[in-house]
Amino acid sequence: MNHQSDTRFVFVTGGVVSSLGKGIAAASLAALLESRKLRVAMIKLDPYLNVDAGTMSPFQHGEVYVTQDGAETDLDLGHYERFLRNKTSRHSNFTTGQIYSNVLEKERRGDYLGGTVQVIPHITDEIKRCILQGGEGADICMVEIGGTVGDIESLPFLEAIRQFGVEYGPERSMFLHLTLVPYIGSSGEMKTKPTQHSVKELRGIGIQPDILICRSDREMPANERRKIALFCNVPEQAVISATDVKDIYTIPTHYYEQGLDELVVKRFGLDAPAADLSEWAHVIDAAERQDAEVKVAMVGKYVDLADAYKSVNEALHHAGIHTNTRVRINYVDSERLESEGIEQLASADAILVPGGFGERGVEGKIAAVRYAREKGVPYLGICLGMQIAAIEFARDVAGLEGAHSTEFNAETPHPVIGLVTEWHNPDGSVEQRSAQDRKGGTMRLGAQTCHLHPQSRVRALYGSDEIVERHRHRYEFNNAYREALASKGMLFAGEQHEDQLVEIIELPDHPWFVGCQFHPEFTSTPRDGHPLFRGFIAAARERKLAPQEA
Repeated sequence: MNHQSDTRFVFVTGGVVSSLGKGIAAASLAALLESRKLRVAMIKLDPYLNVDAGTMSPFQHGEVYVTQDGAETDLDLGHYERFLRNKTSRHSNFTTGQIYSNVLEKERRGDYLGGTVQVIPHITDEIKRCILQGGEGADICMVEIGGTVGDIESLPFLEAIRQFGVEYGPERSMFLHLTLVPYIGSSGEMKTKPTQHSVKELRGIGIQPDILICRSDREMPANERRKIALFCNVPEQAVISATDVKDIYTIPTHYYEQGLDELVVKRFGLDAPAADLSEWAHVIDAAERQDAEVKVAMVGKYVDLADAYKSVNEALHHAGIHTNTRVRINYVDSERLESEGIEQLASADAILVPGGFGERGVEGKIAAVRYAREKGVPYLGICLGMQIAAIEFARDVAGLEGAHSTEFNAETPHPVIGLVTEWHNPDGSVEQRSAQDRKGGTMRLGAQTCHLHPQSRVRALYGSDEIVERHRHRYEFNNAYREALASKGMLFAGEQHEDQLVEIIELPDHPWFVGCQFHPEFTSTPRDGHPLFRGFIAAARERKLAPQEA
């Protein structure tokens, strides 16, 4: 492992328009560098004023990705972990809000000795400190700047990396800029002017890009590549074409074929072996050999937003790779299930209820669980999806009328799900608390250990008695109801021993019915998949190829 002073930094910026895929581009390059036996770290700098992504709406920002150490971060960190073996942490994502909070805390402590606190140098110095901290121990640290060049919000970050380039020089820093090269159908031409203007904007704040990655919907002709190189002052071989692809996991191979990793390694004078892309070749080959298709009904309330369930979508895709199965996801609005009926699930080979917060659509999710349980459809419930499954079972099998979660009904006669402070007494009894107290539940975040029941389905899937998975929730299964549900056939297949918290439930007499309190999607990768998703899709495939009678 290298010391901090040895780390090289690649700064990734974007221009022309947002959503060009800086995160995937950065992660793909990082995957190439990692395949060359280099230790790679990744950082995302986000220009919004929120301290972290934890309170941000999925409608605006997509999913909240949770790291091993419990940080609530930007969804791009999910891309990083799916492409790399190295894990991210709370030092991998910094926001404007966090940077300013750090500086203001120092100011209140008197660290600046009464001096005037300004964007330059205090904010930019704090940004540089965080970059160095996040890259410590790595050979190369990829630093992605959120937003688009020209945004007011991004300027302090861009100024900080400009200073970084001056202070550490080309031996330890380089700049990669991602731009759009649009095709104008009416004229039949690809236009390089947007890229030229974007680079001009970047150079106007003192940053000359070393590499350009040019996004387009088709291959870029050689003359356009030469024009971009000439007008943007970069070598022609440093103009990388990034065409649209069907599978993002083919991108490292496309970059490798154009020598992107070699540009970085040579620039930094690193002695690294050639890239070994055998694992990625296996992923691509497996995706092309899929010989069956299953439909998964994902029942949620953010169904119009693929990014709201980004990691779940990817985990299902990974499971398809590892079971030779094409997975088609049908997003089902849980509120529509309430108003329009359960028939919408009739064509599903499997049903998944993901995590979420809030009461809207809960009864529709409960109806989906009931359908899966009664019809023998493979079911996977994640976080809220597990809690919903416990509520449905309590109501419809254990006969506990009105069973619910105190998150949605504070006066429920059977609080099967609640805050630990509401029910966790030494004698296991239920203790009702005031509404004010209920607001004080502590979020369980990050990786925690779960012990598996030796005769459970999940024990067989994981092949281990003990697993570590990531959490993001406040409400827990109420242990006072364990006996009532177990007597009707529910198996409590996983437990967090320290606090005796239920982590996994199963229905042994069902073809495949699992609910987990944690978020397995955060640890699924294309190269390794994930035991729960792999088992889920395998069960869906079995049902599809050998249909059971309703």
